[in-house]
Amino acid sequence: MSLKLSVVIPVYNERFLIRELIGRVLAAQPPQVDELEIIAVDDGSRDGTREILRELAASYPSKIQLVEHDKNQGKGAAIRTGIAKSTGDLIIFQDADLEYDPRDYARLVVPFLQDGADVVYGSRFLPGERRRVLYFRHTLGNRFLTALSNWFTDLNLTDMETCYKMFRAPLLKSIPIRSDSFAMEPEITAKIAKRGFRIFEVPINYLGRTYAEGKKIGFKDGFWALGTIFKYWILDDVYQKDEYGSHILVNLERVRRFNQWMADSIAPHVGARVLEIGAGIGNITNWLLPRDRYVASDINPHYVHYLKNLATGKPYLDSARLDVQDPAAFVPWSKQFDTVICLNVLEHVQDPVQAMRNMASALEPGGQIILYVPQGQRLYCSLDEVLGHRCRYEEDGLVREIEAAGLVLHQMDQFNRFALPGWWFNGKVLKKKSFSRIQLKLVNFLVPLLRRIDRWLPWRALGLIAVARKPGGE
Repeated sequence: MSLKLSVVIPVYNERFLIRELIGRVLAAQPPQVDELEIIAVDDGSRDGTREILRELAASYPSKIQLVEHDKNQGKGAAIRTGIAKSTGDLIIFQDADLEYDPRDYARLVVPFLQDGADVVYGSRFLPGERRRVLYFRHTLGNRFLTALSNWFTDLNLTDMETCYKMFRAPLLKSIPIRSDSFAMEPEITAKIAKRGFRIFEVPINYLGRTYAEGKKIGFKDGFWALGTIFKYWILDDVYQKDEYGSHILVNLERVRRFNQWMADSIAPHVGARVLEIGAGIGNITNWLLPRDRYVASDINPHYVHYLKNLATGKPYLDSARLDVQDPAAFVPWSKQFDTVICLNVLEHVQDPVQAMRNMASALEPGGQIILYVPQGQRLYCSLDEVLGHRCRYEEDGLVREIEAAGLVLHQMDQFNRFALPGWWFNGKVLKKKSFSRIQLKLVNFLVPLLRRIDRWLPWRALGLIAVARKPGGE
């Protein structure tokens, strides 16, 4: 396996060191990295650094890409620019001074090659070959911020504030980075923890410099870091907006009791060999395991990666990228399952009948498809629009599509009556595009009570659960 490594270097007023640093980066030879690119982001330097970078970029046009900010915006802003310009398989952050040694790239690459890492942190506090002895209070502050970050992320890092962070590029590019300052360090850490990335640490060498020598991070940055740790413990801003709506689905993780209620409702119909369509980040999957065999699939590559990590240590669980509208994608899965679960999917696809035929091809004769769809076209509103719903179903319309796909309806149930008034008020009256965190927490808190009284409420439910069988079998 050959890799391309992108080195993102935010630079601000480092004319005495930048030439040597670039030379050391170009000389680095990490294992199985056949190509290395440097994205140097000059963040408004005014001391001659920019002219040196222009000279270096002209000397190594195939190796160095220079991006210039008109004014100083901060490390986080420069990192954000560099990530957008990167084209490598892996991305690493490199400070423009000489505190961190590019020869350590070799150590950071190994967990990607041998352990399936998604992110590798280079720790200054794990036992290494050498480190310069400097400020005790600065080190104490780093350890305090790392401990606080660990408390809120439930990670056990030794050095959250380290510059050396290496990522699989597609995963890093899918994370929104909002902080313009050094606060991007705890922000990224919080977000990769919430995304469930496989994180490793390796020891690195560290030659810290004094403030007299040009060290830039200061006391006030510690306070920004504190605020950022709390901020991204509360906020779930972990996906860039994309064509899959990744940034929306993560909100559903907050209503775990609701997800359990959904899983409990379909569990009596779930067999031993299961294919789940549109599994997302496993909101329902987790409640239905273990099974003899369970394949959790999605069309969103970020979710498939999350599901792959979820399957670690679970030999009965696998993940797959699967487009429910593509018949060819189902050929390898022909007649392998007794159950297909398809929740909150049909309302998104343009040809639901073909989608059900594709799912049926993965079933053995007599197998079942379990469907959940939103109910009531009159309820269609701004919430449906932001979720990308093609429509909301009526019972007779869903039955027609099931029969057109060559399936036999076995059972249909109303599901979730209690949420209908809230959906109507938020979407039809207030025209909102999302539920607030407080609303979701309240729903999650009340689910144990509301699910007991739901069937007695005197109106139709917000959704339908249908069980359809493939003809044949016993």
